[in-house]
Amino acid sequence: MMKKALFVLGFSILVLHSYSQDQPVLLKDSTFIEAEEDAELFEEVSELNPQRAALLSAILPGLGQVYNKQYWKVPIVLGGVATFAHFISYNNKVYHGLRNAAILQSKNLPNPYQSIISSESSLVRNRDTFRRNRDLLIIIGSAFYLLQIVDAHVSAHLDEFKVNDRLALGIEPSIQSTPLFSQAVGVSFVLKF
Repeated sequence: MMKKALFVLGFSILVLHSYSQDQPVLLKDSTFIEAEEDAELFEEVSELNPQRAALLSAILPGLGQVYNKQYWKVPIVLGGVATFAHFISYNNKVYHGLRNAAILQSKNLPNPYQSIISSESSLVRNRDTFRRNRDLLIIIGSAFYLLQIVDAHVSAHLDEFKVNDRLALGIEPSIQSTPLFSQAVGVSFVLKF
């Protein structure tokens, strides 16, 4: 049994190796032609450098998207960065105010939040909440910053790929028969290529 398996494996490798010596086939105008010795191989090189797009996006958020000529993404990136910066700053400011108020409250001195929050435990609980929110926003904002760098890099890579016009995803109504001799009405997704 082992000898037969080794023979089949060896024969398969020999057959595959013998077919690998054929001339390459090129795709030209949706028809296959045999390659000639002087024919040039199809190669489309993108004008965009993915590393440059990522570097520009890391230096200034949104600049990599401008380099990729995806101008519609710039307001999204800048709006996201500005939103995270605003809320991080706000939570940090309130956290420091509550921290100072808790210190003053522990020394039995008047604090600016005394009319709103009377107990020291409430001050500490609110202080911890704003600190946790600030830290969470820093983590999410950093992930957003890295995501826009990755977006610029991947978009520059995908610039050289052309999408076939015949490739489409369609949504069509469908009627399916069920095992109980009835019909079910639904929606089907059809991939056309």
